[in-house]
Amino acid sequence: MTELTMARSLNAALHRALADDPTVVVMGEDVGTLGGVFRVTDGLLAAYGKSRVIDTPLAESGIVGAAVGLAFHGFRPVVEIQFDGFIYPAFDQIVCQVAKLHYRTRGAVRMPLTIRVPWAGGVGAAEHHSESPEAYFVHTSGLRVVAVSNPADAHIMLRQAIASDDPVVFFEPKLLYHAKGTVDLETDLADTAPMGLARVVREGVDATIVTYGAQVVTALQAATAAEDDGLSVEVIDLRSLSPVDYDTVAASVRKTGRVVITHEAPGEAGVGAEVAASITERCFDHLEAAPVRVTGHDIPYPPAKLERHHLPDLDRILDAVDRVLDRPHSLSGVQL
Repeated sequence: MTELTMARSLNAALHRALADDPTVVVMGEDVGTLGGVFRVTDGLLAAYGKSRVIDTPLAESGIVGAAVGLAFHGFRPVVEIQFDGFIYPAFDQIVCQVAKLHYRTRGAVRMPLTIRVPWAGGVGAAEHHSESPEAYFVHTSGLRVVAVSNPADAHIMLRQAIASDDPVVFFEPKLLYHAKGTVDLETDLADTAPMGLARVVREGVDATIVTYGAQVVTALQAATAAEDDGLSVEVIDLRSLSPVDYDTVAASVRKTGRVVITHEAPGEAGVGAEVAASITERCFDHLEAAPVRVTGHDIPYPPAKLERHHLPDLDRILDAVDRVLDRPHSLSGVQL
C-alpha cells in the first residue's frame, strides 16, 4: 500500500493503463507538456510520447469528436475536460453520439471512451470552474457516470473506466485532489469491486446519509458529530451515479428507516431527487420519515467569496438528520 494524493493516484492509474494497453491514448488541453492544470497527467508525455499523450487545441467539441473517431477505430481514448464548466461545448457529441452509437449499431460498435472531468466547488475558483453538471449526463441513457471520493477509488475506478467498453463520464472532485489516502497500486482489476457498486463507508442504525464526491467527507464529519449526540448514522458513497446501486442503498434504508441525500449540485431535478423517489418506491413500507435532500441552491454557481453559503455543510446535513429523526430542527414549527 502506498500513500498518495488523489491527483497522484489518478496519475498512477493513467501510467498503468498506458503501459498495459497500447490502444490507450490521453488527450486534452495542456495534458502533455504542462502535465495538466492539476498535474494529473504529469510525466505521461515523457514516458509514452506525443502520439499517445496529445495536447489538443482549446476546443472541447473537437477533442471529444476526435476521441469518438479513435474509439470507433479500436483505441481507448481518455479525454480530459480541463474544468467542469467547459464541458458544455462537447455536450452534443457526448449525449447525441457517444451515448448512442452502441445502441444505434445494434451492438456492432463499442465506445470505450473515458471523459475525465475535474469537478465541483470549494476551491475558490473563477466562474465556470466549479460546476456540478452530473445530472445532465445521468439523464442520458448509454453513459456510465461515476464520481470518486478518495484516492483508492480514484485509482481503481479510473482503470476500470478505461478498461470498460462503455463510455464513462468520470467526475473528479477538485476539492479532494490533494487529499491523501492509501492506494494499492498492484491490485488486479479482476479482484476489485465492480465500478457500479456503492459502498457503505460508515455503518449506523438510526439514519442513512447517501452522497458522493467531496460530500462524502462532509457526510462522515456529520456522522461523527451525530455520534457525539448519541446517534448512529450510516454513510453511503454512491460512487456510480448511472447506474445507481439501489440494492445497497435500499438495504441501508430498510435498516435505518430514515434517509438524507446530499450533493453540491442544485436540488431541482438533481441526482438526489431521483435517489429520493426511487428509494421511496423501493422502501415505502420501511420509511419512518420522508427522505430529505440537502443540496446546492437553485442558482448559478456563486462567486468564490460566497460559495461557502452555497455548498452543503456540516450544519445543514446535521439539521437534515434531525428532521428525519423528528428532533428539533431549523424548520420546527414552520408550516410547509
